[in-house]
Amino acid sequence: MDTRRKKILFRAWHRGFKEMDLIVGCFADRRLADLTADELDQFETILNEEDTPLYQWITGKAPMPAHLDTPIMAQLRDFAPLAKALRDGRST
Repeated sequence: MDTRRKKILFRAWHRGFKEMDLIVGCFADRRLADLTADELDQFETILNEEDTPLYQWITGKAPMPAHLDTPIMAQLRDFAPLAKALRDGRST
């Protein structure tokens, strides 16, 4: 794994909000190696956001800001139920 992806993976798992660690970290574990440079840029933009509003956007509890309405955010939102299942100990 290249240096950029390693840094992104670390950031994804060290959010400071357990639910976000699980959602974003699990997403990174599964998808990071396959992301294009543009998708990595989108993911880094997501990682720059604060946890509480990001959680609300991912879970659909708050409207998505236009600057985050990207293909990677859509993938992350689709992944969120999978992350919840992992957290609850259910197999995927």
